[in-house]
Amino acid sequence: MKRHSLKILATLTLAQPMPAVAQDLRVMTFNVRYPNPDDGPNVWAKRRNLFANTVRAANPDVIGTQELFQSQSRDVVHALPKFRWFGRDRFGGHATEHMGIFYRTDHLRLVSQGDFWLSETPEAPGSMAWGATLPRMVTWGIFATRGTKPYRFLMIDTHFANRDVEDEEARRRSADLIAARLPMLAKGLPIVLTGDFNATPDSEAHRRLAAVLTDVWATSPTKTGPEGTFHDFTGKPQAMIDYIMVRGFAPVSAAVLTDHAGDRYPSDHFPIVAVLRRKD
Repeated sequence: MKRHSLKILATLTLAQPMPAVAQDLRVMTFNVRYPNPDDGPNVWAKRRNLFANTVRAANPDVIGTQELFQSQSRDVVHALPKFRWFGRDRFGGHATEHMGIFYRTDHLRLVSQGDFWLSETPEAPGSMAWGATLPRMVTWGIFATRGTKPYRFLMIDTHFANRDVEDEEARRRSADLIAARLPMLAKGLPIVLTGDFNATPDSEAHRRLAAVLTDVWATSPTKTGPEGTFHDFTGKPQAMIDYIMVRGFAPVSAAVLTDHAGDRYPSDHFPIVAVLRRKD
């Protein structure tokens, strides 16, 4: 085994949350960083194996991704054949970034799926509003577990506008739109939301979603890893902007994973992986 492989395994062992019991759900949120050809040593081709290794070691049942290109999704499924994924891109096709949801087909069954845009015309693909410079959207799916006591839950995945000051209203309005749509989508089912909010926990966007959902990192009884997810390929977290939020689940554990091989990281964001227990 190569030296850097040992380092990866050691990091993963330390970072994983506590083992799940039967019927617990393992959820990951992961901004994959789109395949930017100008990323130099961090181009996708040089980190895709590390990305797959990070997911494999974390062993999630379902993953909400952001900035996912279709070519990246193919690489992930090729490396991790127990996973399937779904989603459309910002414009309703498959040419640019997706809010792609991956799931283990041996653990979960996809019942239904859909999407909407974070705008004043949510059903219009590619629609923008509130000053955002790119279309922002939500991908959602209803899943059924395959355990001995199966249940269904709603999974939704999103990525809010990124400019610090100029997009504050867009993030707030996006959070309001999601909160307003949750009852219609969930119909009483437990909810898991994953996303890159481009906003810290003290932001208005986070506060509005936290009024109807529970922030897993903030409330988990067991946590490992740094208090931040965006690190810009440095390994030094600058801010917590990625989240797993739930309703109808109790957080068991959460970890911000800092897996790396030398100075290479699977993305410019650290992923979060959490163990969730359905409330009776």
